[in-house]
Amino acid sequence: MSKANTEAYSSFKGGLLSLTHALAVSLGPGVRVNAISPGWIDTREWLNSEKELLPPLTPENHLQHSAGRVGKPEDIANMVLYLANPENAFITGANFVIDGGMTRKMIYID
Repeated sequence: MSKANTEAYSSFKGGLLSLTHALAVSLGPGVRVNAISPGWIDTREWLNSEKELLPPLTPENHLQHSAGRVGKPEDIANMVLYLANPENAFITGANFVIDGGMTRKMIYID
């Protein structure tokens, strides 16, 4: 999704998605290439000094997501593990949006 004044970010994201499917074609079948587009992931557990500066998550933050909560790093790690599993070798050139449904719900609080 785009917000005002995010042209550089948006064009870079589009480039990454194009690069993903181009590499999947060029490197296949020996190499699988996929992209993961994470949504709002709460990484404050992984922060050191900056953790205290971040405001706490509110119920409204969680309600922006169809899943009912802000994401955790483990949510992204689980997709990485899924894609790395040899049983899923037919998946390549794809982008996986892991955002708890936030971009479908489209409620953004600035």
